[in-house]
Amino acid sequence: MPRLDNDTRDMILDTLRKYADKKLTPEYLRELDHKDEFPREVLAELYDPSQLGLHLMFIDEADDGLGGGAYDIYRVSELMASIDLGIATGVLATFLGSDPITVGGTPEQKHFWMSKIANESLLVGYGATEPGAGSDLAAMSTKAVPVEENGTVVGYKISGRKQWISNGGQADIYTILALAPNGPSWFVVEKDAPGFTCGKPEDKHGIRASSTAALFLEDVYVPAERLLGCVEGQGLVQAAAVFGYTRLMVGAFGMGAGWEALKRAIRYSQERIQGGEPLSQKQGYTHKLIVPNAARLEAGRSYIEWVADRLDNGEIGLQTEGAVAKYISTEAGNKAAEDSIQALGGYGYTKEYMVEKIKRDVRITTIYEGTSEIMEMTIARDRWQQHLKTRGAYYGDWANRLDALHQKQPHNGANYAALALRALNVVLERCRLDRLTRQQHILFRIGELIAWAETAAVFAERVVDQATEAIPLDVPTRQALSRVYGRQAALKIAAEGLGWTMGAGQTDPNLGNSLNLPAIYAAQAGLLEDMDIAATNLNAAFAV
Repeated sequence: MPRLDNDTRDMILDTLRKYADKKLTPEYLRELDHKDEFPREVLAELYDPSQLGLHLMFIDEADDGLGGGAYDIYRVSELMASIDLGIATGVLATFLGSDPITVGGTPEQKHFWMSKIANESLLVGYGATEPGAGSDLAAMSTKAVPVEENGTVVGYKISGRKQWISNGGQADIYTILALAPNGPSWFVVEKDAPGFTCGKPEDKHGIRASSTAALFLEDVYVPAERLLGCVEGQGLVQAAAVFGYTRLMVGAFGMGAGWEALKRAIRYSQERIQGGEPLSQKQGYTHKLIVPNAARLEAGRSYIEWVADRLDNGEIGLQTEGAVAKYISTEAGNKAAEDSIQALGGYGYTKEYMVEKIKRDVRITTIYEGTSEIMEMTIARDRWQQHLKTRGAYYGDWANRLDALHQKQPHNGANYAALALRALNVVLERCRLDRLTRQQHILFRIGELIAWAETAAVFAERVVDQATEAIPLDVPTRQALSRVYGRQAALKIAAEGLGWTMGAGQTDPNLGNSLNLPAIYAAQAGLLEDMDIAATNLNAAFAV
């Protein structure tokens, strides 16, 4: 997959920032939130090629787009989420809605629809989720009944209901997943098709500047050429093919919103004087509410960039890696926004200071495009198979690579990440020997621990050799954050892994020693010093 050159990408990001500074002021965004109003004119301006043409980022050049890669769209997604996650969701919905076309359409279908989206600035809706199915797309009830003439299928009549559809009631076209005789299939449905209606917008907790509504289809006739791929039964495969990509973008949403809240907390702390000095100088504030969140967010960023690089270099799938990126980054963003409310005290609880709105908005990132629990299951199932197939070598070899990296770059925190991976290996093997994954909760907790271990490892690996350009934190600061996060990951995996396996009935009386708990506790030495370094440099980077 191609990637835009740095100058083009920077120009797009700079133009978007300037547009937001002028148009998307805090007062305007709070008004949209209060009125629960979808800003159609804003989306029109964002899509207008003479202004931004933001939707062109995810459309190939051959289809009149810019042909941006995963990295480009991550950067735009992060910035959009830092501005307003509701508006960002409207943009993302078009990206999601066009995915079945780009993945499943014939070359002719892809060119026709994607060039139409590009040139007519169409909003798109993604019609997969149903009231009784949720994330289980295989349980859908929407049906596509073939219409035949002279023994040839000339079209389909689609009937059913879709729920929680972003851009619902606002999109110009929708991609609809329906059960055809030969299996789930994607169809393109235009907004004015007879029998196609939308429900009233949902009254949501957050992202109130986006439109979320149910879709109702009653014998909606769709010509056969609107069946994407022109072959029935490919819908679930086509949906799964882009999970690594789309979940990466939602992870960027969580990270972008979380960082926006955290930056507000940092700036507030520099002005709020308590006991004769600013809160920014107090460990009780920075080491609880700021530094751990920055470490988690930047671990998520490193993993997002790692996956984006792999996608842009031509790897396909990466559903599990996309799940890890989404899980860690959205959970980190949600926690950062929650702690930012606490950091601002009473002001954080008011609408004027924005962090309470960010918290309401970012919560959805742990739900849509697959809940955190679905991510845990996805991660655990895949990596569990990797552990079994390699007999523990998958994470053992990764830990060995981190040991070698630590010899070359001793400040990255690779030694702590290696401790985390080895502790994870012990937990996985104990689960195998005692058959603990028969307990669903254990399987899910394994997914969480795997996500922490892998992000710690990738953070340590990339912090110097693939330093990010996306945030103004220098390498020594990010190394300190990597060390903080690596220690946290190792301790979490060992302590919680021991606790959960004990709770499930593990049989090894020496499991604590096998997990190398003494070494992991000893590795916590120097933690507060690293947090001091991170706090000082975060304050400098985001000074008022």
